[in-house]
Amino acid sequence: MQQQPFYIKLAAILIAMIALIFISILGKEVLCPLLFGLLFSLLLLPVAAWFERKLKLHRSAASSLAVIVLLAAIAGLIFLIGKQIAKISNDLPMLKHQITLSLHDFQQWISTTFHVNIEKQMDYVNSATYKLENSTPQVLGATVMSLSSVLLFLVFIILDTFFFLFYRRRLLKFLLDVFKEKNAATVYDIVATIQSIIRKYLVGILLEMSTVAVVCCGVFLLIGIKYAILLGIITALFNIIPYIGIFTALLLNVIITFATVGVATKVLLVVITVLAMHLIDSNILLPLIVGSKVRINAFITLMGVVVGEMIWGIPGMFLSIPVIAIAKIIFDRVESLEPWGHLLGDEKIDIRPVSMKLKKVKINDS
Repeated sequence: MQQQPFYIKLAAILIAMIALIFISILGKEVLCPLLFGLLFSLLLLPVAAWFERKLKLHRSAASSLAVIVLLAAIAGLIFLIGKQIAKISNDLPMLKHQITLSLHDFQQWISTTFHVNIEKQMDYVNSATYKLENSTPQVLGATVMSLSSVLLFLVFIILDTFFFLFYRRRLLKFLLDVFKEKNAATVYDIVATIQSIIRKYLVGILLEMSTVAVVCCGVFLLIGIKYAILLGIITALFNIIPYIGIFTALLLNVIITFATVGVATKVLLVVITVLAMHLIDSNILLPLIVGSKVRINAFITLMGVVVGEMIWGIPGMFLSIPVIAIAKIIFDRVESLEPWGHLLGDEKIDIRPVSMKLKKVKINDS
């Protein structure tokens, strides 16, 4: 069989990548919950298997019980965050007073520094307020639609998780039938490796989040920050998004602390705590807890987060690393795709044999 020229292969790869991204954008409502369901099913697979093996439950009952465990964990987290947000709503008059004082100080600073009198500043504020009031009905309508979309999104994730657990053997049989019997060993190896590595990665991420949350909550409580638990949870949740998450968490922490405390010293202590925790997490906790389960280089990680956000928004940022990890596992085990696995990976690649061959060619040519 005649080998295709390199430029034809490159064109085919580029067309395939463009088609994949286009399909991902069009099928966001289906594919995004599907991927979350796949990840949650990999995480819950040992739980469902334990229910089947130890409690002698039917697969449907075991899968349902495992999903209920997941729902209980999510409900507990939502309840904890909601309780903290409810406390903030009770303190709205105090927050409003603090923000008013802060804005007044800020206006005085602008007036002194940029020589813009307070009357002009109030004109700008009143103009912006008028525009906001006119757009309030549209904003409320969009918010209601967003909440309903989020609830529908969660329902699809739960259903997909259940069906992945329930039909896992049928899905494996489908993959074996598609790739024929001669490739059965490779398929088994890829599936087993994806299950093991992604599950360990997700468990490691959960342990890392718990550690960051406990440490940040403890430090914030010692400093005397109000809503310390809420700020600690925010830091832990956003910290799992590489590079971008820490800056988002830092901004939210600064805004809430400044609005509730209004003391520059405590705001500075919160900034130092969040940055120090991120450095400790990146250099100690992440390698120790998560380890080298997912060896993806920093450039691909950053590009994956950016592209994930462009395609699927915030869910895409969360899904980017597991998706790249699954792709790398497949690339490493398919001979024709190994160069792509090397491109994504962070392992040390020895190219000395190639260098030695080049030297030999030069010697022979001379």
